[in-house]
Amino acid sequence: MEQVDAVVVGAGVVGLAISRALALKGFETVVLERENAIGTGISSRNSEVIHAGLYYAAGSLKARLCVQGRRQLYAFCESHGVPHRRCGKLVVATDESQLAGLDQLMAKAAANGVDDLQKLSAAQALAMEPQLACVGAILSPSTGIIDSHGLMLALQGDLQRAGGDVALSSPVLRIVRGAGQHVLQVGGDEPMELAARIVINAAGLWAPRLAAATEGLNADSVPQAHFSKGNYYALVGRAPFSRLVYPLPQDAWLGVHLTLDLGGQARFGPDVEWLPDDVAEPLDYVVDPARAAGFYADVRRYWPGLREGALQPAYSGIRPKIHSRFEPAPDFLIHGPAEHGVVGLVNLFGIESPGLTSCLAIGDEVVGRLL
Repeated sequence: MEQVDAVVVGAGVVGLAISRALALKGFETVVLERENAIGTGISSRNSEVIHAGLYYAAGSLKARLCVQGRRQLYAFCESHGVPHRRCGKLVVATDESQLAGLDQLMAKAAANGVDDLQKLSAAQALAMEPQLACVGAILSPSTGIIDSHGLMLALQGDLQRAGGDVALSSPVLRIVRGAGQHVLQVGGDEPMELAARIVINAAGLWAPRLAAATEGLNADSVPQAHFSKGNYYALVGRAPFSRLVYPLPQDAWLGVHLTLDLGGQARFGPDVEWLPDDVAEPLDYVVDPARAAGFYADVRRYWPGLREGALQPAYSGIRPKIHSRFEPAPDFLIHGPAEHGVVGLVNLFGIESPGLTSCLAIGDEVVGRLL
């Protein structure tokens, strides 16, 4: 049986960031990924936005790790040559009743340490983006966009330079307790057992399932998994916007917003499509063209010039929810030995947005809970 210091389950952006942090601390680290490539799930099926930290409850992990992670991420992109752009974002009120919501959002952001927001009148917002329709807005200059795959390759590069590695097509079936270590039963074409003193469950959508298959872990510490699909549509032609545009958020849903990729292509989304809790595999990522009708209505509230037929199905992502459609969105759940009592084990649950922005800070947080 092979032995290493640490195993991270899941080679998404969060798993890679955690494994990098462990390797840089001197731990011999291996990442086990069930797919045949890194970052094929949540990490590559999102808006690729670097969030500033506006939306999250003061004192929450999401707030703290997003603000900290955003600063770390920009510095990492600069030092590692990861393509990104600090393009800024406008959060818009489209009728007078929403203006108070802008003030509330600014107050929430200030409590989180976001100190660069600017309140704009309608005229000021339209001077920046003439095609916009709004009665007021907030400018977030620290919001940006990133090449998520380029980020993951850079994280993997750091991991490997520090002596770690990634094993693809290596699904973890079960984790059992050994003498002072954990033993991971790994499937795939070449089943094996791998022993490690430290195990990090960063399995994304499947983190609750893996936690339930972990020996010695109390079932009460494993949340119920829920799944929410978000669909995106691409704009035909070039967008008349240079910044991202978001409506006021609704609970955890940030609304159908306009994002840009690094080539200037505009995308709209995501919407919210709740899936069954027992969702079957392989996951269905097909975007239904019929859902576009709702997109046109939402987008035209802030861009009335969107022409009919200009939206085409692009892609979708599925988010790892730990709440149902009838419950408010909870904080990230990062459960280490202090929470569940199992030495050397950390489980990460519900790491959706702003997980990409927070990835480096999450890596530091996980290491801090182990050392």
